[in-house]
Amino acid sequence: MTQPRRIVVKIGTSVLTAGTDRLNRPFMVDLARQVATLHTRGARVLLVSSGAVASGRERMGLVGNRRRSVPLKQMFAAVGQSRLMHLYEQLFDIYGLAVAQALLTRDDLRERRRYLNARNTLVHCIEHNIVPIINENDAVVTAEIRVGDNDNLSALVANLVDADLLLILTDIAGLYNANPRHDPNATLVPLVTEIDERIWALAGEAGTHRGTGGMRTKLQAADLATRSGTTVVIADGGQTDALLRVADGEPLGTRFATTINHLESRKRWLLAETVRHSQVLVDQGAVRALTEKGKSLLPAGLLSVEGSFDRGQTIRIYAPDGHEIARGMTQYRAADLDLIKGRQSAQIAETLGYDYGPEVVHRDDMVIL
Repeated sequence: MTQPRRIVVKIGTSVLTAGTDRLNRPFMVDLARQVATLHTRGARVLLVSSGAVASGRERMGLVGNRRRSVPLKQMFAAVGQSRLMHLYEQLFDIYGLAVAQALLTRDDLRERRRYLNARNTLVHCIEHNIVPIINENDAVVTAEIRVGDNDNLSALVANLVDADLLLILTDIAGLYNANPRHDPNATLVPLVTEIDERIWALAGEAGTHRGTGGMRTKLQAADLATRSGTTVVIADGGQTDALLRVADGEPLGTRFATTINHLESRKRWLLAETVRHSQVLVDQGAVRALTEKGKSLLPAGLLSVEGSFDRGQTIRIYAPDGHEIARGMTQYRAADLDLIKGRQSAQIAETLGYDYGPEVVHRDDMVIL
């Protein structure tokens, strides 16, 4: 098995605290070690980490407090998030890795410009060998914009960055054919090739009082991620070297196979969007660069822009003879492209006063027709 290039690791509160009411520092140190090891192998890891509320409770000396008051939990999250990040920063620094905090809401992942901004931020972090540590913004988030749990958030992040692997570390070995807490004869399901009604029936209810999810939210995450081309593994976070072993292809926990790759998933998404009046005309040099050399579309190759579209929308790309050669997600809105068409990428910032990168459409966000 080829080692995954981009890995999203979701760490639940029950794992991060080792089933106690306090953050488990030895586990966090060991997690940093495993991530650093993967970085030396060329992989890049993003962490979706719970634990802000638990960290806040610990800091406030209220570890036994089980009140479900939303303002109280948001207070704990506000106190605990910075403390949690401080710990991660110290521990990853031992291995020479910088960390970056990203607090996301559902609106960040469903509104076009914010989605693209979040994607660009996370991708730039991992390209610069920085470990993003992601959580929902529990201190201010409302019910209307909540993702709801970090299992589903991790799947959305995996889709956002085109991750090869989503590893959900929890306090159970994986998906069982019965509830192992109640049935001593329950056996682990090592491989799931399709999440059908039979698999959903095994999900059961929510997990412990420390977390917000159970096996059902993990199956929701697996369903979303595998449909986007990401392999998913649910495994016991207490296992020695769980992250390294899963990355190496060891059959640990329950693996959810994907039947499509990222390219297929991205193509379906790009081709499905209605973009009749959003298009650009490119010169013959750009046609050759796109169709023969697999290059990105740069502003120098633009001849004209038609339609009113925003950054992050899908646009049609036409050759000088009038036939459509490609479709892709634009990094710039129509008004910006009118100003930078025919210019060199180095002139974008000078012309617009800002830039979102040198490409109009990146090759990873493009389908050649």
